[in-house]
Amino acid sequence: MLAENVIKGYKVTEEEAISIVQAPDEEVLEILNAAYLIRKHHYGKKVKLNMIINTKSGLCPEDCGYCSQSIVSEAPIDKYAWLTKEKIVEGAQESIRRKAGTYCIVASGRRPTNREIDHVIEAVKEIRETTDLKICCCLGFLNEEHAGKLAEAGVHRYNHNLNTSQENYSKITSTHTYEDRVDTVEAVKEAGMSPCSGAIFGMGESEAEAVEIALSLRSLDADSIPCNFLNAIDGTPLEGTSELTPTKCLKLISMMRFVNPSKEIRLAGGREVNLRSMQPMALYAANSIFVGDYLTTAGQEPTADWGIIEDLGFEIEECAL
Repeated sequence: MLAENVIKGYKVTEEEAISIVQAPDEEVLEILNAAYLIRKHHYGKKVKLNMIINTKSGLCPEDCGYCSQSIVSEAPIDKYAWLTKEKIVEGAQESIRRKAGTYCIVASGRRPTNREIDHVIEAVKEIRETTDLKICCCLGFLNEEHAGKLAEAGVHRYNHNLNTSQENYSKITSTHTYEDRVDTVEAVKEAGMSPCSGAIFGMGESEAEAVEIALSLRSLDADSIPCNFLNAIDGTPLEGTSELTPTKCLKLISMMRFVNPSKEIRLAGGREVNLRSMQPMALYAANSIFVGDYLTTAGQEPTADWGIIEDLGFEIEECAL
């Protein structure tokens, strides 16, 4: 059985991963059961919760087709410059109230300035002194200097998603490259922070390209892998795109677990829209979720997620350190 071999250390091949994604829908329960064996081996009944705070919204010069904050987006979103240090620190307390052990400080834009890095560091230092939260930042492209400063300040993890396959990348954005994103993930690792990098499925990639993303993340040795499912926001270039079904999402999440068996696989943006009533089933493969709202779109109430976890017989891992 493939799952048993994976638990013993076997690395799934590209062909095997593609066969999971291309399997008939009627086999999805068997696939999920196999993925659960791997998930259970590494994480038992634990589920990690993560919370995002959008510290700077909109005003981004990049042209990412999926993003409501990009320069080409016409989506009616709130646009604001940086939140104060006090607001960022308050967000950490909200993360605790939501039982989220990881607090994600996110800002729009291509890359942070020196001043913005210093602003984040001030907030991070206070959060580290007053809580036991794992702190993740997502601030755009990083150079070695900025990565080193964040690591020294106590940032545990840095998120920079690959988003899509190398071949599909130019269809999604023209203002940066796939290699630019890989370079930032490598800078994060070099600085000693835990690399968080994932995908947005449903953006025109083929099934083989979806597998390519998973294999690339395995090569990068990403510790945490957010699996987003395109929420095609009105006013963005990808408005109206609808390529995913709940069963396809379940197969994609399962494939990610097979390819990256020991990693934190997270249900992220668009899960409510794409998985719909089948959200609980995805946690048999994934072991982590975002709770509450995303950057510019609403998530479901944390109590709903707590209920899903309890109904599955799982447990929230409130301390992520």
